[in-house]
Amino acid sequence: MQFSTRTTAPGRMRAGCALVPVLAGKELTAGGKEIDAVHGGRLAKAIRSGDLPAKAGSTLLVQLDGHLPRVLLVAMGDAREATEKSFGEAVRGGLRAAGPLAADEAISLLHEAPVAGRDTGWKLRAQVLIGREIAYRFETLKTRRETQPVRPRRVVLPVQSAGMSAAVAQATAIANGVDMAKDLGNLPGNHCTPTYLAETARKMARELGLKVEVLDTRQMQALKMGALLSVARGSDQPPKLIVLRYQGAGAKQPPIALVGKGITFDTGGISLKPAAEMDEMKFDMCGAASVLGTMRAVAELGLKINLVVVVPTTENMPSGRATKPGDIVTSMSGQTVEILNTDAEGRLILCDALTYVQRFKPSTVVDVATLTGACVIALGHHHSGLFSPSDALAAELQDAGREIGDSCWRMPLDDEYQEQLKSPFADVANIGGRPAGSVTAACFLSRFAKGYDWAHLDIAGTAWKSGANKGASGRPVPLLANFLLARAKG
Repeated sequence: MQFSTRTTAPGRMRAGCALVPVLAGKELTAGGKEIDAVHGGRLAKAIRSGDLPAKAGSTLLVQLDGHLPRVLLVAMGDAREATEKSFGEAVRGGLRAAGPLAADEAISLLHEAPVAGRDTGWKLRAQVLIGREIAYRFETLKTRRETQPVRPRRVVLPVQSAGMSAAVAQATAIANGVDMAKDLGNLPGNHCTPTYLAETARKMARELGLKVEVLDTRQMQALKMGALLSVARGSDQPPKLIVLRYQGAGAKQPPIALVGKGITFDTGGISLKPAAEMDEMKFDMCGAASVLGTMRAVAELGLKINLVVVVPTTENMPSGRATKPGDIVTSMSGQTVEILNTDAEGRLILCDALTYVQRFKPSTVVDVATLTGACVIALGHHHSGLFSPSDALAAELQDAGREIGDSCWRMPLDDEYQEQLKSPFADVANIGGRPAGSVTAACFLSRFAKGYDWAHLDIAGTAWKSGANKGASGRPVPLLANFLLARAKG
């Protein structure tokens, strides 16, 4: 589904269908009134019939003629001013109902509806992101594609100023990043291996003019990445450390770094997971997928920032070579770690990556990981968990998420929790017991995040959906991209 803007008056536009908002169950917006006038008041008559429920997302088809044969009236809710939630419901309902009606092109006037606290640019971006979400399909590995083609193929957004096209371009780039993250996340572990992720990064670098480096086992050994390599020991798949660099600002400007957990399949290792739903552990690389998707969005937009993406990636498998509970390894930082549970492996690959990223002298580092089931217990599937010692950075990330509908919730990171990570045999244990499991995991990472502003996003509850709609969500690409957009403007 492609989106574009046009400054042509709505009443003069040609399309298979137009989505026209209805406010408070009875009122047309300016563009809707213009279309209504051209067609002799037939839209107002349909509204007066009472056949359109006021519930946001409800629709009523009105058959017209000429260059605009159909109008889909879309209810925006009971109030004169929509909320962010009701606006999203209206966009989803309208675009889904338009699918069978407009084979190629539709017009959407939904951004004419007022939304509390949001401007036209926000409403345009929301339509693009929701439309692309509706249109997304993952059929790469199917021999027969069962789903119907996406309709409408093109959606035109009438605007008064050509400058509004920037909002659509931003949302399109973010949607491209989200789709990339979904595609990588949805691939099974026998396809999406560490080597596959590395080749994907190389391909993106060639396409978008990025610098790329992929470190192999020997190079990681030379760097003394004992924590990362301890996770990889049980697998026949060679681990990789992927480094992508984008330079959109001067060389003197310190970069922002994103670090993404790339466990391409997680059995739990010797601390083996239960068999039920273990197939979903192909999603344990969604942190890596999200930072790669964010890099795509940033590069496509040409943001005036410098960005480094680092992805430590491996499988976590049981074998005769696998790390055992009780083993002690030395991380790249020199700190020793007692591995009490091999299923707490994400923090082990991340801690070496957080040390490695120091060489780029970043101003800010955000790591993203499907790290703990405890975060799902704490926050469910609505908010990603946010941990940071920096109030300013935490506020930036929260604001970016709220604005684009990809929210995170700040969790504590008090020093008192560090006590749970004490080990009698090593500098630190890799788990701190059941209490506050997501907090102690973040506290573990904080020991390695030195010399820069740092935040950790635990996306275990938001990176994918289970059940009938199983699949990667692409989160938190929108949050990260919006955060970097704000940094580029600042």
